[in-house]
Order: sequence, then C-alpha cells, then structure tokens
Amino acid sequence: MKNVLLLLTFFLIFSCKEEVKIEAANTDVQGMSATAPEQLGKEIFEGKGNCSACHQPNTKVIGPSISDIAKKYKEQNGNLIAFLKEESAPIVDPSQYEVMRTNFAITKTFSEEELKAVEAYFYSHLK
Repeated sequence: MKNVLLLLTFFLIFSCKEEVKIEAANTDVQGMSATAPEQLGKEIFEGKGNCSACHQPNTKVIGPSISDIAKKYKEQNGNLIAFLKEESAPIVDPSQYEVMRTNFAITKTFSEEELKAVEAYFYSHLK
C-alpha cells in the first residue's frame, strides 16, 4: 500500500511540472506576438501575394524596393493599405502603376489582418 501511495505521489509531482512547462511555452509564444504581423506580412509578400517577383527589400527590380516604398509612404503620410485595395493613387513610382494594377486582383483578396501584416512588413524595413 505504501508503494502505491509513493508511486501515486511521484506521478502527481511530475505531472504538475509538465503543466508548468506547457504554461511557460505558451508565455514565450505570446511574447513573440510583437513580431507576428511582420512575419505574417513576409509570408504573404513572398507567397500568396507573389510580390517578391517585382519587389525586393533594398533593390529596385521591376517595381521599387520595399524600403523605398516604406520610406515614401512614411514621409508622405500615405496609406499603403488603401493603395493595395486600389483606393488611392500611387505615390512612389506612378509610371509603374499599370504594371502594379494587374496585381490588385490578388491584393484585394487579402483580409484586413493580412493587409496590416504586409504593411507592418514594409515598415519593418525602415528600422
């Protein structure tokens, strides 16, 4: 009987420690939420949006670089999300607007959260 009680106590102690580890892991994940929009934005930019085909972080390819776009929108207090929804005029390189215009079919399918994440990704290049 003593062995059973000892064994039961042993399992209780170790099962409680596992719960603490799980809670600590959840706290770490929540602590990373500050960078989550930027990471999501990068994933959308490189994947679903296929934006990286024309835009690179610091180099003009077909379209202006991400850092140039972020800098202009920041300086001119522009609304990048409105542009991606095709609700505002381009402010970076209007001569490339027709090329970008074909991509609005994709960006208009983005949720508000996805648009904010892409915007956060762009502005992360200003740091």
